Amino acid sequence: MGVGAAFLKGAGRDMRLLRGSDGQVEPTHAPATTPAPAPTSTLSGTARWKATPVRLRLPYVSVAAKFTMAMTFTLGWVALSVWISSAWVDELDALTGPVIAWTIVVLVAYLPGAIVAFLAVSLVLDRQPPLHMESPTTPLTVIIAARNEERGIGETIAAISRTDYAGPVTIILADNGSTDGTCDVARKTAADLDISLQIISELTPGKSNALNTALEHVETPYLVTVDADTILHLESLRRLVSRLESAPSDTAAVAGTVLVGNSRVNLLTKMQEWDYYLGIAAVKRMQGLYQATLVAQGAFSLYLTAEVRRVGGWPDAIGEDIVVTWRLMENGERVLFEPTAVAFTDAPVRLRHFMRQRARWARGMMEGIAAVPPWRQTRPLTRFIAGLDLLIPLLDVGYALIWLPGLVLFFLGYPVIVSVWTLAVLPITLLVYGGLRTFQSRHVFGSLNLVVRRNRFGYVAFLLGYQVLCSPASLAGYAQHLVGARRRWS
Repeated sequence: MGVGAAFLKGAGRDMRLLRGSDGQVEPTHAPATTPAPAPTSTLSGTARWKATPVRLRLPYVSVAAKFTMAMTFTLGWVALSVWISSAWVDELDALTGPVIAWTIVVLVAYLPGAIVAFLAVSLVLDRQPPLHMESPTTPLTVIIAARNEERGIGETIAAISRTDYAGPVTIILADNGSTDGTCDVARKTAADLDISLQIISELTPGKSNALNTALEHVETPYLVTVDADTILHLESLRRLVSRLESAPSDTAAVAGTVLVGNSRVNLLTKMQEWDYYLGIAAVKRMQGLYQATLVAQGAFSLYLTAEVRRVGGWPDAIGEDIVVTWRLMENGERVLFEPTAVAFTDAPVRLRHFMRQRARWARGMMEGIAAVPPWRQTRPLTRFIAGLDLLIPLLDVGYALIWLPGLVLFFLGYPVIVSVWTLAVLPITLLVYGGLRTFQSRHVFGSLNLVVRRNRFGYVAFLLGYQVLCSPASLAGYAQHLVGARRRWS
């Protein structure tokens, strides 16, 4: 049960044709580069020839076909679950009646099982398309929204200046009424590094206000948003723009990968390291496969400037990045995910701050659903993926209000709700997360010459106890949205 709940949480486009990963001929944002000539090899100093690597051509499978296969497996999995659990349902029926019995089984077993099955098969079928633009040079602007970030803003700006992006990069600090030395530190850092920095002041509280004020000063076709505590990897901007310029021409944004940079602080940050590395990344990979990444997160994402302006910029919402992403996709635009465009952020260190953050995320999701309901999405795959968000509150209800009390009863000797059958999900959990760890280690960290820290204790705590924190916090966020409680950004 815990697995299902944890998992779900533009100017001048060139029209040259490239073949995309799903086999369709797709116009891209920028012209393809001319491939370099094949390298030559020398053997014993006498014979010289062109080395031609042998590559196996895998059979083409369209995105629609992958979706069909994932759905077919999911329906079969649910049917098998219903058949196996018939005795459990009968036992519950005798104690509670049919309505409560079926409600318990659906929320505790069938629904999370279906979501995990769909996610797992989608990840198996996912193949990131190649990057046709290896070294893009399109001008871009990086916007850093900040309020009282004196301690970390210097390193954030320095990290942006160190990236290997070959094109012009403009940095805008969107200061939202800071009362500390944020602007002074930013100016000094820019002067020391001899880089250009524009500081825009917006006194009206709210991150969206700062972003929209900065948007008025953006003169480049691309813009990237970065949080004030986000540290970009050396290759992050290049890989993010490469994904956009290798994508279909109706792609409006690309979300990067955000990982935890302060994981060594305590057990809470160690657990969050695995959530970002496995859980959040897995959901984004699945959504990216269907070209419907539901959150181009403000911490590190790339947008077409013209598209953000078309939807009116960032809304006044606690989940402004969620709402703007859904509005970008509303008219059929795609939002992709690039696993190898990596940035590091500071995760909450205190439990109180963590619970508030997760409540904000849950409330932001509800704001996105309210602003652009899933059924208003024009692309069928986007409509389906967005519709999955309607199920997440049910997962949290099932986990917090049924699974956890049932677990207590199980250890007290009453295996009514949680039994041996429901605990059998643990091996499946280890299998799925094990596969994700292998993929991330080889294809993400491996390609960036990064090393995955073992963090075994944090991993076990993440598997067994992390959702105990997340689901109650999410329920609080849903309740805050429903009653219209005052918003809190920190």
